Amino acid sequence: MEIKKLIESEKAEAMHLVWDVFLEFEAPDYMEEGINTFRDFINDENQINNLEMYGAYENGTLGGVIATINEGGHIALFFVDRKYHRQGIGRKLFEAVLRNSTSAMITVHSSPYAREIYHKLGFTDTDVEQTKDGIRYIPMKHQK
Repeated sequence: MEIKKLIESEKAEAMHLVWDVFLEFEAPDYMEEGINTFRDFINDENQINNLEMYGAYENGTLGGVIATINEGGHIALFFVDRKYHRQGIGRKLFEAVLRNSTSAMITVHSSPYAREIYHKLGFTDTDVEQTKDGIRYIPMKHQK
């Protein structure tokens, strides 16, 4: 598995993977407003191009994506294709963020589905579950 920083021309493929994984694992727990909010975010080219994004590739196939804002201080997207779950790909993607982040602390708004995954990566909850624009999340942080 190769982890590499994505360039602008690779981000569209990454957003397809993000959308597919979101529909499979996240969308069933969301109301229509949240699904629409998420879709609008990943379809906003300006926002996506401002993300620092890393991809995990297996034999040229994209299997996972992590994206940050604020110089690696906040994880905006973190999705791994089902066929690559439980193979350490998410950890490798997160380690790429840790290596490249200039922040002493990394934050995330974890979906309820991903909560335990973030805990395994060393994140702690900073508040209770919240909902904004239909998106359910738990605020979390990770001290480097």
